[in-house]
Amino acid sequence: MTLETPRLLLRPWQETDAPDLYDYAKDGRVGPSAGWPQHTSVEQSADIIRTIFNHPEVYALELKENRRAVGCVGILIGADSNFDIGDQDGEIAYWIGVPHWGKGLTPEAVREVMRHAFDTLKLKALWCGYFANNTQSHAVQSKCGFRHHHTEENKYNKFLQDYRTEHISRITCQEWLALHKE
Repeated sequence: MTLETPRLLLRPWQETDAPDLYDYAKDGRVGPSAGWPQHTSVEQSADIIRTIFNHPEVYALELKENRRAVGCVGILIGADSNFDIGDQDGEIAYWIGVPHWGKGLTPEAVREVMRHAFDTLKLKALWCGYFANNTQSHAVQSKCGFRHHHTEENKYNKFLQDYRTEHISRITCQEWLALHKE
């Protein structure tokens, strides 16, 4: 499935995206702030595409202007989530390459995925998390209508094998609908 925004195509990842993924994921400012290690090779990026990104609701953020994959957004539903949520709930996870920070592309992509989650997938609530000090991710969630739900202290992160504080936000379908009536 492909979703579309004014500046982006949200589409399944392809192995041919591995060089683009590596270009952005090798930057130490991207992965660690989102909870995963920076990539060390194009081959590793290709493996991530084949395994972790090979999921029906995980999308490459492709810029319409140059057809490059510059980030990722996905919905992890029910038991696939990193959170203890219901089967009718989803977790939205996202990241974007550093050259595209501050351009509003991530909120644009997240809003479209939210629309898809509530309108098409008929989910009841969406959850999002951000690690302490990741102010950019917090800003994305706020812009998209997520509200702080709770904080988890000393949460183990299996990807970086460390402990972090994670702030968890949520928006229900009813809250999302109310935002779109205004």
